[in-house]
Amino acid sequence: MKLTIIMPVLNEASGIAAALRALAPLRARGAELIVVDGGSGDGTAEFARPLADVVLNAARGRAAQMNAGAAAARGDVLLFLHADTALPENADHLILGGLARSGRAWGRFDVRFDAGGPLRLVALMMNTRSRATGICTGDQAMFVTRAAFDQAGGFPPIALMEDVALSARLKRVSRPLCLSARATTSGRRWRRHGFMRTILLMWRLRIAFFFGRDPVTLARRYGYAP
Repeated sequence: MKLTIIMPVLNEASGIAAALRALAPLRARGAELIVVDGGSGDGTAEFARPLADVVLNAARGRAAQMNAGAAAARGDVLLFLHADTALPENADHLILGGLARSGRAWGRFDVRFDAGGPLRLVALMMNTRSRATGICTGDQAMFVTRAAFDQAGGFPPIALMEDVALSARLKRVSRPLCLSARATTSGRRWRRHGFMRTILLMWRLRIAFFFGRDPVTLARRYGYAP
């Protein structure tokens, strides 16, 4: 099976080169790398172009950008990776081998933050909740077979919680493969806004989404401007 890594980006010029260089070993082993820019004003796409197989432009929004990347992908398995998340070593072998052995159609990694302290507890809670519910978030580097992604209809065109919504759809196809190897994601939002404030915001947004609140309104609360 061939793996395609799809990275949605927006104004990531300061870190995009390092993020893409870290994926060079996977590209050398045959993985395809697609970067989808949502209208950056800082030259992100230009920095990415020499380090990716394909750089696309798409309407702003992670769901729209990731769906655009999936439409252009040639791989049998799609890996959706945030620009501020680093994969564990040999992630391609873990994904492809794990899916083949388990017979599952999709999955994710455990997550940890690039800082310790209270964020260790947050990561533990995220991983435990994900294993119990079968729901994963973008920080956990979701991967899915092309067939299952198409069967689920891709990411729903919503401004926030697209990863949660797709997880709910994919659970009808199979339970997720929960890999214990850890993806490392940035704690910059937590550091900027504060630990307790951020965790309370996350829970309020999840509850509001569960009860059907407009994702555009929730995205604005989160800090996105759809």
